Amino acid sequence: MARDKPSDAVVAPDSEATPERSYRELLGNLNPIARPLASRKLTRKLYKCIKKAARNKQIRRGVKEVQKFINKGEKGITVLAGDTLPIDVYCHIPVMCEDRNLPYAYIPSKSDLGAAAGSKRPTCVIMIKPHEEYQEAFDECLEEVEALPLPL
Repeated sequence: MARDKPSDAVVAPDSEATPERSYRELLGNLNPIARPLASRKLTRKLYKCIKKAARNKQIRRGVKEVQKFINKGEKGITVLAGDTLPIDVYCHIPVMCEDRNLPYAYIPSKSDLGAAAGSKRPTCVIMIKPHEEYQEAFDECLEEVEALPLPL
């Protein structure tokens, strides 16, 4: 016999536990290597593009997977979280992107990056692959990310 859950117990979302922080507050946790940093507007566009790509299974998530596909020559926009510690975990990814002429940008929060990808876990790097379903949003993000100044 299975037990029925009482109808009185409604599970509340965790929104009260983790209040949303503003872009300015997130900038306080950035690493010194987080350059080029996406603006607030570009960050929102990248989140939207990541959500569309995740729906179509066109993202690569995590350092190991992104590194593997960069080495294989896959094209796309690499989005890195600027608040990842220790830096050594992913500091080689921008160098790999520059060697292969792939655009990359940093955004302030790894938890927001993971949430945009449809995961409860934070993630420090995502590669967005182009796809015809969201080509217009991808091209717009690609143009703005390429316009960002590269670090010295």
